[in-house]
Order: sequence, then structure tokens, then C-alpha cells
Amino acid sequence: MAKESFLEINKAQFQRFMKLPMDTPVVMLNLLKFKEKVSETGLSGEASYKEYMKAATPFFAKANAEVLFMGKPETMLIGPESEGLWDKVLLVKYDTIAGFLGMVQAEGYPSHLRANALQDSRLIHCKW
Repeated sequence: MAKESFLEINKAQFQRFMKLPMDTPVVMLNLLKFKEKVSETGLSGEASYKEYMKAATPFFAKANAEVLFMGKPETMLIGPESEGLWDKVLLVKYDTIAGFLGMVQAEGYPSHLRANALQDSRLIHCKW
């Protein structure tokens, strides 16, 4: 049986998130597992994700978002080794929840590039 992937927003969780105070600062934890190859472009998932980040940079700037960390996990110190590690971990701080929502809902935001690059992901709202 194939492992389930998560690339789209969970609507029930999103509705709860939308009820939070919009002026609250927020950090988003992104756990990323790249496709080996993106069939539409022939690029690796990691290379495609770099293209997404380039295209998303103006949207991050407009939302006053700050990339706090982006790196590759190396060693599972606590947890089952059988679970495996994510390809990349990304932490992004937004001044407000409203800024994050404005960014992801903005016309032209390249969410399709993100989805094309990824095999699986998690996006976790963290209280600042």
C-alpha cells in the first residue's frame, strides 16, 4: 500500500486557523520531501523547489516574511530510524497571520510550482 501524501491545505484545519487573530505573528514549519523527477520539466524536485522559492520571493517580501532556517536534516537523534528524514526543513516567520494568508491567496502566487516539486509535505503553524 502506497504512503499517503499531503500537498494541499486541510480545509477543516484551515478554517480553525482562519479564526485566529489576524494580527498575530506566526512561524510556519515546512517539512519537504521532493519528487525524484518532475515529469513536466525533467528537473529534480529539489531543483524545481528552488524555482518555486525564486518565484515566491517577491510574495515573501510583500508579506514581510523572513526565512529563519532552511536546511537538510541529517540525523534522527530522537525517533524511529525507520521513519526516515525529510529532504528539507524550512522555517518562515510572518509578521501576521493576515500577511501569510494574503501571500498564499495573492494572484500569481506560484503554489503550483511548490506542488509540482513535492512528493509529500507538512505545513505546521507554530505560535511565535
